[in-house]
Amino acid sequence: MNITIIDYGAGNIQSIKFAFQRIGIDPLLSDDAETILKADKVIFPGVGEASSAMRKLKATGLDLLIPKLKQPVLGICLGMQLMCNGSEEGNTNGLQIFDVDVKRFSNQVKVPQIGWNTISNLKTELFDGISENEFMYLVHSYYAPVCADSIAISNYELDYSSALQKDNFYGTQFHPEKSSLAGQRVLENFLKLKVRTSKF
Repeated sequence: MNITIIDYGAGNIQSIKFAFQRIGIDPLLSDDAETILKADKVIFPGVGEASSAMRKLKATGLDLLIPKLKQPVLGICLGMQLMCNGSEEGNTNGLQIFDVDVKRFSNQVKVPQIGWNTISNLKTELFDGISENEFMYLVHSYYAPVCADSIAISNYELDYSSALQKDNFYGTQFHPEKSSLAGQRVLENFLKLKVRTSKF
């Protein structure tokens, strides 16, 4: 299976690569449009600040390519947030795949949220074999509110989307590559996904 991790200078590339290698897959790292288009599955990672990450996507034309992909795509952390309409972080316009705007947690809680938190209200086969209220690892100051595309919910100050899905696009706010066996199961489930054109 051909798995490509989009390499645009704003992702936790190596830990994701190692996570796939642990389950017998050696993914490609690439920012080449043709390579990404030919992949069976695509990983869209992200670590850092939204506006600078979006500038990097625009510099290579990836901002236009990603929304047109037809194979299963998994956005992780900032990658998921960039797939939303926009973000309060840097007043950034997103890729407008998920119809929701990313917001910042208030100063009433410690920001960023760092560590383990539960996920619930699990939907779609991405979470096959994952128990309700399973713990996943998160590091983030911004969140996608609960919306029509939510397929998992966590709570930190308020309920928010810890995973999103629309058509062939999936996103996790948590880091599956850092979430022990449960996170590994999510990656294994992603590898099994077929192209889909509707939700659920």
